[in-house]
Amino acid sequence: MNTSPSIQGPQTTAPGNLGIHRLWEQDESTSICSVVVDDRLYGIDTRKIREVLGNKKLERVPLAPAYIGGVVSYRGDVLTVVSFRALLGLAELPGPGYVLVFKSAGEEESSGLLVDSVSGVVILGHDTYTPNPSTLDPVGKALFSGAFRLDKGLLIQLDPERLRPSRLAETALFQGRSAAARQTNLPVGTTGFKDLKEQQCER
Repeated sequence: MNTSPSIQGPQTTAPGNLGIHRLWEQDESTSICSVVVDDRLYGIDTRKIREVLGNKKLERVPLAPAYIGGVVSYRGDVLTVVSFRALLGLAELPGPGYVLVFKSAGEEESSGLLVDSVSGVVILGHDTYTPNPSTLDPVGKALFSGAFRLDKGLLIQLDPERLRPSRLAETALFQGRSAAARQTNLPVGTTGFKDLKEQQCER
């Protein structure tokens, strides 16, 4: 059974020629949909993604929090989409991006995540996983759930449950993100992974 999320939109293949690349041939592994935001790599378990929508234009929601990128029509319903760039304190993407539609269970809200692009699906071994470092700032701890070590750097793992609008509304962490990001020259929340990346490069 294929658990990879399907692609919809004018472009049927995401940038990077979406495909499955087996990096570790072992039983204990996880299928990760890798996405790019501001030239940095993030990943989400493919079992938590229903679909990936390409080149979707979002409709703005008046008076909504800055992290709400907008809404989009999806299968006869209205899908609320969170802007990952806004959560990281980055400027808006100048062109259309990709919307990851998260699976919902029972009465949970339907929501999506706006990213720059989708680079592919990778199979990563559990032995490459590392939890969030203790140096991670509060924003990073709220958004990320560890990282996978790659040959050239890290893939930071995202948990859709932490990215749902109702969950984000419970905290005031995501106000005024842009100023903080400019001070570090890195997206807010990612600076704690810098030491892990440097350690990986030394290997």
